[in-house]
Amino acid sequence: MTDSFAVNKANWDERAVLHAASPDYGLARFAADPAHLSGVVRFDRPRLGDLTGLRGVHLQCHLGTDTVSLSRLGAAMTGLDFSGAALAEARRLASAAAADIDFHEANVYDAVDVLGAGRFDLVYTGIGALCWLPSAARWAAVVAGLLRPGGRLFIREGHPMLWAHDEGANPAVLRYPYFEHAEPLVFDDPETYVAVDRPIEHGLTHSWNHSLGEIITALLDHGLTLTAFTEHDSVPWNGWPGQMVRDEDTGEWRLKDTPSRLAASYTLQAVKTG
Repeated sequence: MTDSFAVNKANWDERAVLHAASPDYGLARFAADPAHLSGVVRFDRPRLGDLTGLRGVHLQCHLGTDTVSLSRLGAAMTGLDFSGAALAEARRLASAAAADIDFHEANVYDAVDVLGAGRFDLVYTGIGALCWLPSAARWAAVVAGLLRPGGRLFIREGHPMLWAHDEGANPAVLRYPYFEHAEPLVFDDPETYVAVDRPIEHGLTHSWNHSLGEIITALLDHGLTLTAFTEHDSVPWNGWPGQMVRDEDTGEWRLKDTPSRLAASYTLQAVKTG
């Protein structure tokens, strides 16, 4: 499994620089507007509630756009990612946005050792994170280890139904596993999900899917209680070019034809019991 993380780290180190320069991430807006929030956090603003004074950690934080956004909503945030290149961009963003955020470079599975057990009121995971981890159970153990009793997990993620579809085909075509699988899905793709000015040289990636049942069961097994779960017909990127349309108000993408056919993402909340 170490090889898979090394493969993915090379890919994300290269993506970080390209993503930071991409207009789709819009990093300059965070410095220009002190009230600006990332689209992902803005989408879930009603579900996040009051974060004032909470100690939060954003796992797999990438460029830190969601991390800075949560900080702007009042949380004292820590960010963790395995890509040093991404964290360099995240620190630049936080500095430009006048956000006091503590960033750490580490594999998410090592987060408790790096950050300490039971320190956080909020564990946040943004969209497109769990697919890079081979085991939902190991991830859930990390979440439980980081949270204090009564602390909350908040996750917005791509739906495993979406991950199981072939994005280059009709949405009705199921090509990839829905349930967790031991061997990774291997892709070699010179493109990424935002507009960039050159192809990616380290395009090789390893990824995994995890069913909703496996994710929820893993959290229950590690002492968390599910408190909220909402499925959405939209996702923050164009999952099927030519077949999805962007909502100008939310920035989210959904199927042009009967979007209710596809559960594209979900928001899940759970609390660590005492």
